[in-house]
Amino acid sequence: MAPRDTRTLDLLSWEPRPPVPVVSEETVRAATLATRICRAMAQALKDAKDNGIDRDTIAQRMSDFLGETVSKDMLDKYAAESSTDHNISVVRFIALIHATTDMRLLQLVSEQFGHSVLPTEYVAAAEEAMLGARIEELERRRKLARRKWEGPR
Repeated sequence: MAPRDTRTLDLLSWEPRPPVPVVSEETVRAATLATRICRAMAQALKDAKDNGIDRDTIAQRMSDFLGETVSKDMLDKYAAESSTDHNISVVRFIALIHATTDMRLLQLVSEQFGHSVLPTEYVAAAEEAMLGARIEELERRRKLARRKWEGPR
């Protein structure tokens, strides 16, 4: 038996990354939006730590991005459900996304409005699908109008 080539990837095992990253519903399930956001931030910070990026580093990245001081203690309070008097501002939330590169946080916000965050590379495909759906709807309406105009035969 010939030895297996370990340098060639198995094409059948490849899976594309999901086009829309989401925090699992089990993770963010909560009664209020504020708690959902706290849980999502806590998960993003945990996942960053699992990838070797601690909260001090994230705080420094946020500080550099904003040009103002963000401390690890602030991050802890933002992510703590019990700290209701320390809600994160939109500007700092954007800095947190920048520092962690965790687009699931932005997705959580966009879902509140019935939208999704897509990587730029998928925008044209989404536009094509939306145009196709619109064309199908117009064709359906056109056929209905034609039947009315032509009348029964």
